[in-house]
Amino acid sequence: MPSVQDVLLAKGDHIHSISPGATVLEAIRKMNHHKIGALVVMEDAQVVGMFTERDILRRVAGEERPVAQVLVGEVMTTKVICCKPDADLDEVSALMKDHRVRHVPVCDDLGRLHGLISIGDVNAVHASHQEQTINFLNEYIYGRA
Repeated sequence: MPSVQDVLLAKGDHIHSISPGATVLEAIRKMNHHKIGALVVMEDAQVVGMFTERDILRRVAGEERPVAQVLVGEVMTTKVICCKPDADLDEVSALMKDHRVRHVPVCDDLGRLHGLISIGDVNAVHASHQEQTINFLNEYIYGRA
């Protein structure tokens, strides 16, 4: 199974982030523009939170708060679950399941952000490996391997 770093190399190193001082409206526009479901909240080059679609539904829309006036820092998820670049994808998949999150920042031992891995990234790798296994077994069964 590939590592998180392998996935980040394949998908690129661009990370969408936002400041805790930005408004929820700014965050929503950024997420819509880039067609993404989460932003890493950064302050002084450190991860301080995650802002996700779930945060919008629960802490903004669910409480009928005005998106143009509420700051990301007020409604972001502050308990951020991170993984290391050398983590195995199965470990990250279990981490996501256990903590019920769909986005995990990838940070090194010094807390520097290297990327963001999503449940979609993990599922794509698993699907690719399953397809390879099916093709191999098909070739083996029909004697072409």
